[in-house]
Amino acid sequence: MALKMSDIAKLADVSISAVSIAINGGIRKVASCDLIIISDENGIVNRNYYSLPFFDHLVTNLSKSVTGFGTDLRINNLKIDYLKQDLSMLLKSKSITNAIVLGTDLTKKQVKFITNKIQNVVFLDTYFEDLNCDFVTMDNYRATYNAAEFIINKGISRIGYAALAKENANFLMRRAGFFSALEDHHITINKDNFYKINPSELSPIADLNGFSSKKLPEVIFCENDYLAIRIIKECSKLNIKIPEDIKIMGFDDINESQLLSPSLTTVYVPIDQIVNQVIFQLQGQVASSSWQAQKTLIGTKIVQRESL
Repeated sequence: MALKMSDIAKLADVSISAVSIAINGGIRKVASCDLIIISDENGIVNRNYYSLPFFDHLVTNLSKSVTGFGTDLRINNLKIDYLKQDLSMLLKSKSITNAIVLGTDLTKKQVKFITNKIQNVVFLDTYFEDLNCDFVTMDNYRATYNAAEFIINKGISRIGYAALAKENANFLMRRAGFFSALEDHHITINKDNFYKINPSELSPIADLNGFSSKKLPEVIFCENDYLAIRIIKECSKLNIKIPEDIKIMGFDDINESQLLSPSLTTVYVPIDQIVNQVIFQLQGQVASSSWQAQKTLIGTKIVQRESL
């Protein structure tokens, strides 16, 4: 029986993307690689990012893919509020030529600064259309546009939206896609059903602002699964039943989404494919002086479970 890439990955204790890279020629000409994680105490990627399943999975797969074929991966953590000072000190302490930057909360100005400091760099989990840089992230706009249509096609028109209070390029793009689909279907969200929640707040009841006393929407779409989990927890406290009283949908398809009761309908993000593409683009920069900046948006799919 022919072995699948997943079987080979399990035997070799590497990610599926690492096997794919090996089959297609390996990681050529990249002697060392730095993973630079930009943390924001008030953002999604904070200093405890490794406790968040999505980012832990992303970093683990990236590390396995790079180190599995003899390339040294050095992990560096920089604070977003001190990015210029931290990066300058890092570059004084060691030479960095090839880097993958996990920069979910980066601004355009900060992306430009990093690009001017490091020769070969790919930005992961962020995207700016008007910057001439290499980006790899999920297609946030199309993902939430499809999510909104998925909801609307179920005959639902009273829709709520849970947004992160700390905004970044990814989540603004998710918001734009979702609201664009609503506009195309002539649906608006009541201002009382638009909730801004602090990403570091474990219990969002204050942010929900009288959630139990207001007329509930039929469904709440959440910008990520963490928000969805917190809202499900509050609904349980308030004896609001899901999906009978209100339906919930998330984004990211973290492992916990399957363990919830009810299990969470969400948007699946193919992390292995993202990691594979990041390494391909960095390899392209290193291998060719004529490499042109590439912006890659990876597609997603909806996973329907019990909450919607």
